[in-house]
Amino acid sequence: MDNSRATTLSISALSAEPGAKVRGSVQADLGTLTVEVPLTLVNGTRPGPRIVVTAGVHGGEFTGIDAATRLAARLEPDQVRGQVVLCPVANPPAVYNGRLGTSPLDGVNINRVFPGDPGGSPTERLAAWLFATLLDGADAYVDLHSGGIDEVLRDFTGYRLTGDPEIDCRAADMARAIGIDDVILGLNAEGGNSHAAAARHGIPAVLVENGQLGERDPDAAERLVDGLLRLLTGTEHQQAQIREWVWVAGITAEVGGLWYPHFTAGDDVTEGEVIGRIVNPADGADHEVHASATGRVFYGMRGLTVAPGSELVAIAALRDTTR
Repeated sequence: MDNSRATTLSISALSAEPGAKVRGSVQADLGTLTVEVPLTLVNGTRPGPRIVVTAGVHGGEFTGIDAATRLAARLEPDQVRGQVVLCPVANPPAVYNGRLGTSPLDGVNINRVFPGDPGGSPTERLAAWLFATLLDGADAYVDLHSGGIDEVLRDFTGYRLTGDPEIDCRAADMARAIGIDDVILGLNAEGGNSHAAAARHGIPAVLVENGQLGERDPDAAERLVDGLLRLLTGTEHQQAQIREWVWVAGITAEVGGLWYPHFTAGDDVTEGEVIGRIVNPADGADHEVHASATGRVFYGMRGLTVAPGSELVAIAALRDTTR
């Protein structure tokens, strides 16, 4: 990537000259209210690409937020070739008021509606604002997520295949630089996820999932900071062989009730296997949940109560590279 910059880095009311670091917040108009979005701008002493890092797209996902905040305190312009935009809390209503995947403002999961709608609901407007304000002009994008307060998760990075060799190769390099051994590929760039929407717009983008159950794990946050520093500073990293996976199943609840899973993140399951049950608390009726594909559980619901349509488990299988 040869997108050299030696210019002022400006995001809304914040500006950083070459060789400067600026921290603060900017306002995002969501129609019915205005929210303050925290940003750190690091304008390197040497020209290079602009990389955007977001966290806090969902509430209750604390490792990414913690890591992005630690990185904002630690990263200095003399470490950077190019420009870095750090946003540790991209969705303040969900992070501070909801602490779940959906926003308390409108019940919308922002990571299903990117690139957003500037005339839509508050969450759709926020997605559009983030895309227009932070990602416009970006050369690469990293979105940090974690297992939420009711979700077990095995750490992984992911990116979407676009069919453009340059974009896909750059995204693969970024995913490897983070240092997590499991990389899950989306076979296309469809959908409303942030990194998928960025990829459709020609921006190499990766998803990072690190931490689970809303835990505050300083060691996990520090490992993620180390990986991000490697990515942002171009430091070489030696690691074990990367395992590439593809998503093969996402299982949702057919009925509501009390959820009793028979797995945890990282378990291997076989198609047809009973992986949990949903009990109706009114009559004790037991509804078995079966794996719809063979593979490994990368995240799943750990909360007790589920509604019909709730996501229970996501399964990936090793990528077949012989085809």
